[in-house]
Amino acid sequence: EDSTDAEVRSTTSYSLESSSTPLTFSSLILGQIDIAVKTAAEAFPSWSRTPVSKRVNIMFRLKEAVTNDLDNLAGLVRKELGKTPADARGDVLRGLEVLEYSCGVASQLTGSSLPNFGTNIDVTQRREPLGVCLGIAPFNFPAMIPLWMFPLAIACGNTFILKPSELVPSASSRLAELSLDAGVPPGVFNIVHGRRRTVESLISRDEIKAVSFVGSTEVGTSVYTSATARGKRAQCNLGAKNHAVVMPDADPMQAAKQIVGAAFGASGQRCMALSTVVLVGEAAKVLDNLVDGAESLKVGIDDNADMGPVVTPRAKDRIEKLIQSGRAQGASIVLDGTKREHPERGGNFIYPTIIDDVKPDMEVYKQEIFGPVLVCLRAKTLEDALDLVNSNPYGNGAAIFTSSGSNARKFESEVKSGQVGKIL
Repeated sequence: EDSTDAEVRSTTSYSLESSSTPLTFSSLILGQIDIAVKTAAEAFPSWSRTPVSKRVNIMFRLKEAVTNDLDNLAGLVRKELGKTPADARGDVLRGLEVLEYSCGVASQLTGSSLPNFGTNIDVTQRREPLGVCLGIAPFNFPAMIPLWMFPLAIACGNTFILKPSELVPSASSRLAELSLDAGVPPGVFNIVHGRRRTVESLISRDEIKAVSFVGSTEVGTSVYTSATARGKRAQCNLGAKNHAVVMPDADPMQAAKQIVGAAFGASGQRCMALSTVVLVGEAAKVLDNLVDGAESLKVGIDDNADMGPVVTPRAKDRIEKLIQSGRAQGASIVLDGTKREHPERGGNFIYPTIIDDVKPDMEVYKQEIFGPVLVCLRAKTLEDALDLVNSNPYGNGAAIFTSSGSNARKFESEVKSGQVGKIL
């Protein structure tokens, strides 16, 4: 919990793979949150009146600053989250893509007009900034998701308060430093550290006009309910259980290679992780290829590692308990990543795990595991597979592996998912 006392509370963040090497940072007391909100609100009138061309010029300078600082930012991501070098750089580069887009935001801010709408009446529509916006970011992309949020918001003339995950605060703090160096005025972009009570306090402030959230379904539902009840705009990206359907006519080697990468990349700690495979009929033969591919992955923090540790000892314990619940409920653990110890270091390592014979009522299927675990279900036909996928409440992404254009077209047409992949 966050402190409400008249002092700053120390919070633990873990470094790299080692759960025995904690870092600490400070959570703001509620009085200091008042100051942060007041500062952002006071900066808004001047910033919103700043010409768009000047705001865009600052975005260009910020883009250059982040690009030049890429290795340092990636290093901060590695230090706190233990991502592989490629994943850590990708974290920053994906965020940079949105920052680049913000440099061209002027084209999105144009209004419209309709002369002579009525007698002596002209109608004009303008896009105006809202005010103080709040971003609540998760741990798994410490650079990318903040860069999704604040550059576009401030480029449009809003001021912004970012509440990064308490587990990975350093990248956000560095982005704030780079923003000041690039010319973002004080008070326009602000960082507030803390946990649940910090979020609740921020959402309750009248000065906050809009909230953007990325994280779990449980927390995101609470954020959305609280924000909208107060008349605020809310954008919440929540949990996922992404499915891949493998048909008997799929290329087993191709399917296994792509599924292994999608399931275990970033140690499964991403909302688009492919955590569930539905094997249709004779496609069960792909299971051996999946096991071989997963076993070949190098786990560690070396430059040639394929995946790193999970974020905290608590996360590791939760994932291991979910794996064991699968066994207890009758599933088959065909590859048990909890039984392997990392040869060089301790820490929060879980090796790739594959669970077969999973049923929809099992916890390992119902929960978003958010770790290096792939669960496999069986279906007799494509229709059965579609029923299974569409019955799951999480509809973030789904994909089909098949050599049949007809199957691919049917899947694309009937699957209820926000993003659809077809691998032919």
